[in-house]
Amino acid sequence: MRRDRKRREEQDLQERVVYIHRVSKVVKGGRRFSLVALVVVGDGKGNVGVGMGKSAEVPLAIQKGVDDAKKNMFHVPVTEDGSIPHEVIGHFGAGDVLIRPAIDGTGVIAGGPVRPLFELAGIRNVLSKSLGSSNALNIIKAAAEGLKQLESPEQAAERRGMTVRDMFVGKEA
Repeated sequence: MRRDRKRREEQDLQERVVYIHRVSKVVKGGRRFSLVALVVVGDGKGNVGVGMGKSAEVPLAIQKGVDDAKKNMFHVPVTEDGSIPHEVIGHFGAGDVLIRPAIDGTGVIAGGPVRPLFELAGIRNVLSKSLGSSNALNIIKAAAEGLKQLESPEQAAERRGMTVRDMFVGKEA
C-alpha cells in the first residue's frame, strides 16, 4: 500500500534540467572532463526540490540530479490565485533573490534559472529579481532558500497564538 502511494507520487513529479556544464580537471596525462547537471523536480502543487548531479555522461548526471532533487524536496505555501503569501529575500553564497507576490494574470516574471523552480512549485503569479551573483547554482539555491522561508497565514497565526482573522482585523474588532 505504501509502496503504491509512493510510486503514484513519483509519477506526478515533473523534472526540468536547468543547465548542464562541462567541467575539467587537469591531471598528469591531460584533462579529465565531467558534466554537472542542475535539475528541478516538482509536482505543481507546492512541492519542489533542487538537485545537482555529476558524471562523465549527460544522462547519468541528469539522473543523479533528479535523485538528489527528490531527496531535497520541500513544500511551498501557494495562495488560491497561484502566488506566494508574502515578499521574501533568499540568500545563498553571493546570490540574493527577491521574490514578491503578484496579482492574478501577472505570470512568472523571473530570470532564467529561477523560472523552472517557480513553475514546478505551482506558482503562476510572481515577481522576482536576482541580486548579486549571476551564477545559476547560487541564484537557484538562493530562490529555494527564499521559498523555504515562506509561511502561510495559518502557520503565522499559529506561531503567534492567534487566529487568521485576529491577525488581519485586530483584537479590537
